[in-house]
Amino acid sequence: MKEKLLRLIQPIKTWLQSLSYRTGVIVLLCCIPFYILSFAQMLLPISATVKGILWTILFGLAKTCQYGGLTILGVEGYKRLKARFRRKES
Repeated sequence: MKEKLLRLIQPIKTWLQSLSYRTGVIVLLCCIPFYILSFAQMLLPISATVKGILWTILFGLAKTCQYGGLTILGVEGYKRLKARFRRKES
C-alpha cells in the first residue's frame, strides 16, 4: 500500500520541483488569504455545519498551498527566501 502511494506521489513531487522559484513564492503566498478566509467565515450568519465544511475546505486549501509552495521552492529556495527577508529586516 505504501509503495503504491509513493509511486503516485513521486511524479507530482518531481513536477512541482521543476517549477520556478517565483512560482513557488506565489503559491506559498496564496496560503495567506486561505488562512484568513478559513477563520473569517466564522463571522458569517450561517449554520455551524456549513461553517465547519467551509473551514475544512479553506484550511485544506491553505495547507495545500503551503506545502505545495515549499515543495516547489525546495531547500535551496527556502534558504534564498529566508535570506531575502533577513536582509529587509536589518
